[in-house]
Amino acid sequence: MFLKSIIALLQFCTVLPLGKPQEFELFAKRTWLYPVAGYVTGGFAALVSFWIPVPAISAAVAIAGLLLITGCNHFDGLLDLGDGLMAHGGRERRIGALTDRQIGTGALALAITIILITWAGLQTAYPIIWVLILSEVCAKFSMVLLTVLGKPFHQGIHASLHEQSHLQFIFYAAILCLPLVFLPVSPLKLVAAAILMVIVPLVLLAISTRAFGGVNGDVAGASNEITRALVIIAIVLI
Repeated sequence: MFLKSIIALLQFCTVLPLGKPQEFELFAKRTWLYPVAGYVTGGFAALVSFWIPVPAISAAVAIAGLLLITGCNHFDGLLDLGDGLMAHGGRERRIGALTDRQIGTGALALAITIILITWAGLQTAYPIIWVLILSEVCAKFSMVLLTVLGKPFHQGIHASLHEQSHLQFIFYAAILCLPLVFLPVSPLKLVAAAILMVIVPLVLLAISTRAFGGVNGDVAGASNEITRALVIIAIVLI
């Protein structure tokens, strides 16, 4: 059953061909497993990019690898959040912009900003393989935090995940992040990454609650993209 939950998680977070689709409930009951997907997606991006000697190209390939293996699932949430935050008017109008299928100026502006930050950081990240794994696992932890704490503003995937989550899921997810301490990364960088994987989703929770009255799957996906970008920058700057 536990193995099936991991497969269900990877089927939700990636486009990997993992055979027969598992029941969504197997993942919904164990969303604290999100960091496991981070090891997989970060490892994949590292494998397709670390052998490229030109930093700018290696960084671009790494980003492409992340978008490819995730099926742009979380990136789509980033786009929707950009539109929702940039919409003028009341809460209903913001929610409409967040949940519609169109891509507006706000979506492009936020997406380009995060992609540029990620690309710039990865160019000077060394070794890129460990930075990608670290940033992806931290990004997935941020999704656990939002899943547990983010009150949904409407029924949807996030609402289903939130209803079956418990406060201890945050602790379980933190345990899954512990192997990161064995990476060849300085303790100070690890501490900065740990702080950001908590602060970013909490800030997004506050912003989303004010703008939309709660959280949905788009906000959780956006947290993944934003957390990853800021963790990479922190690792590079410290």
